[in-house]
Amino acid sequence: MTAPWAKAVYHLYVIRVEGRDDLIAKLAADNIATGIHYPIPLHLQKAYGYLGYKEGDFPVTERLAREIVSLPMYPTLAEEQQRRVCKKIAQVLSQSGQPALVAR
Repeated sequence: MTAPWAKAVYHLYVIRVEGRDDLIAKLAADNIATGIHYPIPLHLQKAYGYLGYKEGDFPVTERLAREIVSLPMYPTLAEEQQRRVCKKIAQVLSQSGQPALVAR
């Protein structure tokens, strides 16, 4: 929920999916661009190396970093394009046996 005094920017639309790389490849084959905005968990970033964390210290965070993918998100993205992206994701996930929720 957005506060009444605020306005959301909707900068990223990120989903989690097992087999992320397969999804990315299949979307790319249909000319649907994706991104991975935060591929390295914070505790493994060079800037935080002084804290002494190592791989395995935050296993959930590390797993999620391998599963996230950013979908197309920009001001001129038409509803028809959004539906196309959703349909393709549902198709890919269905073929892999993963459940998918798609807005109709």
